[in-house]
Amino acid sequence: MSHADHTRDPCPWVVLNDFGGAFSMGAVGGGIWYGIKGARNSPRGERFVGAISSIKARAPVTGGNFGVWGGMFSTFDCAIKGWRQKEDPWNAILSGFMTGGCLALRSGPRSALNSAIACGILLGVFEGVGVLMSRVFSEGQRPQLPPMPTPQSASPILGAP
Repeated sequence: MSHADHTRDPCPWVVLNDFGGAFSMGAVGGGIWYGIKGARNSPRGERFVGAISSIKARAPVTGGNFGVWGGMFSTFDCAIKGWRQKEDPWNAILSGFMTGGCLALRSGPRSALNSAIACGILLGVFEGVGVLMSRVFSEGQRPQLPPMPTPQSASPILGAP
């Protein structure tokens, strides 16, 4: 059994926290995206009103989509951690696979499998980059060997110890 992260809350609270964080991220990002898009697609004198209208119409939808993905991913992640009794990158990869498959299930089994594979690969890339970055940034904190002693130069007086 791997070492558990005791600094995090229990799984039901983690799921709600991740859902809220993902919703907020999607709503803020969607607000920026649709604000720019609404301003660009409005007539010259109505750009501000067009931006606000576009934000009000689409940003909550984007936030909801992000929230559903984040909540479902976190739910699968907690379930897999409980089932495997380990905390490693495979949990996130499997959670991404299952989340992608579940979200595309209404489109049919082939689409669900393709989406599951794509999300699993995407999470695999994220986890791989995360592991690589942690190795690169922890390089300076590895224990170092002391420097090798330099050989003593020969004594100028012959026969002296």
